[in-house]
Amino acid sequence: MNGFTLFMLAVVVVGLPVSLGIGSEMFKRWLKHKETMAGALNAQAAEKAAQYAAHVERLEARVRVLERIATDRGADLAETIDQLRLQAN
Repeated sequence: MNGFTLFMLAVVVVGLPVSLGIGSEMFKRWLKHKETMAGALNAQAAEKAAQYAAHVERLEARVRVLERIATDRGADLAETIDQLRLQAN
């Protein structure tokens, strides 16, 4: 065998498994990093969804109050406003 053939055999026998081993470890670390980032994004999205849900609940409560004022006390509303104005003066 000549020198080039021995060199190529050494590259294939030693270099290729080492390169593949290093490459697979890099890929595993990259996947773990991606999973960690996905978990962080999911937690952030869940927090944002909870904030939006709380905000929607507050808005719905305000709308219920406005609906009650508009429907239940429509006739008495003007009188109540006038009484509040007189009390303020």
